Amino acid sequence: MQDINNILFIKLKSMGDVVFTLPALGLLRDNFPTARITYLTSAENAPIVACFKEVDEVLTLDRKIFKQGKLLAMGAQTFDLLRRLRRGRFSLAIDLQCYAETAALAWFTHADQRWGYQLGGRLRRFAYTRSFPKPGDLNSVDGNLKLLTHFGLKPSPVRNRLQLPDQGRAEAAQFLAHHNLQPDVPTIFIQPFTSSPHKNWPLSSHLVVADYCRARGLQLIFGGGPGEVSLLQPALAAGFPVCAGHSLAAVAWLVNQSAFVLGGDTGLLHLAVAMGKRVLMLMVPWGPGSCTPYGHPDWVLAPVRSPQLSEITPDAVNQAIVNALGSESICALPSAQPRK
Repeated sequence: MQDINNILFIKLKSMGDVVFTLPALGLLRDNFPTARITYLTSAENAPIVACFKEVDEVLTLDRKIFKQGKLLAMGAQTFDLLRRLRRGRFSLAIDLQCYAETAALAWFTHADQRWGYQLGGRLRRFAYTRSFPKPGDLNSVDGNLKLLTHFGLKPSPVRNRLQLPDQGRAEAAQFLAHHNLQPDVPTIFIQPFTSSPHKNWPLSSHLVVADYCRARGLQLIFGGGPGEVSLLQPALAAGFPVCAGHSLAAVAWLVNQSAFVLGGDTGLLHLAVAMGKRVLMLMVPWGPGSCTPYGHPDWVLAPVRSPQLSEITPDAVNQAIVNALGSESICALPSAQPRK
């Protein structure tokens, strides 16, 4: 594979899945130290890919344009992307999304080697020169690594750590100053919502935990996407800082300033893990391929008697936070009482 010097890496969505490609990029760089690596992703995930030091160039696809049905904008963006893919003269295209459209984009590069998972019909597999069945017994990180080593890349130590660029840092600092959050006081970042309602622990329970931590001298920040501002009104009413609506780059810096991150199986928590932050993920692991915090399955708190997250009690979460942060950060006081 000495002739591979220009690589296209494709992963459009979602945030967590993009984070899960970080170790695969490290493996690519170890095998091709002088190659140029271009990463194609959705526009909303560009701030994450900007944290990947192995990536030399980021190409973005604004999927909102297609959802809005703006024909002229759709045509212009598609033409520009295809032009850049063809002019890229890629020697290897790796499609880890494996949608029909991403397979077509990989094929359009005319790269000598095009790798992807065996998903969908024959036409999709025809787009790749080499394909591999997606392993169902591995989590996404290990599955991505398996695909690369299956095609001949040499294994190397797994690296799952990213470094934030300066983008968003000033915005985060303004948020901290506006809410009088002190850098020398431990902060807990709470991300109460995921992309699927059934994966959400009740917001009311998150507020009980937040009350418990605030009473013990900790600082709290509630996070969320732009569309979740109204859902977080109870947190605002309780006097907690809410960063929903801020840029992803700024939110990443707020997470970086936090001592602990609490939430469900959502991309921001997986991003926090890759930033080296201690997390507590409230989720129902469904098997060996579950998206638990990579390398830290013990950072999961799951219901015991049923698959309902509401079975998890605030007291159990409070105790997990105390155990993680230690008695020097949270006093061993009686458990918080339910909110009235």
